[in-house]
Amino acid sequence: MEIYTVSFFGHREVEGASNIESRLDWLLHDLITQKQYVEFLIGRDGEFDLLVASAIRRAVKQYGCGNTSLILVLPYMKAEYRNNEQSYLNYYDEVEICAESSKAHYKSAIQVRNRCMVDRSDLVVCCIQHKSGGAYKTIKYALKHDKSVRDLANNFL
Repeated sequence: MEIYTVSFFGHREVEGASNIESRLDWLLHDLITQKQYVEFLIGRDGEFDLLVASAIRRAVKQYGCGNTSLILVLPYMKAEYRNNEQSYLNYYDEVEICAESSKAHYKSAIQVRNRCMVDRSDLVVCCIQHKSGGAYKTIKYALKHDKSVRDLANNFL
């Protein structure tokens, strides 16, 4: 089976969320209906991540293809996850702790996790609305490593 891996990155706060969500819905439709199997990698560090997770769950339910996996990738073991593990497992298909970032200094752990996600990805989807912050750095990294990048905000690319 051919697995197509997609990761998502955006700022903590999203401006014009309804426009972003509409673009995301079209992209998810195309991915789910055109790929044999899609592995979605997401974090849970801001508004964009929550918007994406919700849109993926909605799209999977709507298209009902059974060809996806929604994977939460945590940078390290978080108390919120440890204390609510079953809730997370009910929402996400899988929860991973990134090995590389779990060994990194906590101030750099999210960026290390993001780079590991990019390295695994065939497509990197972002919502870059300003040229600063972790999401922006991650997309620069993705482009430097010749990854296919799609910006839902249409600001970066």
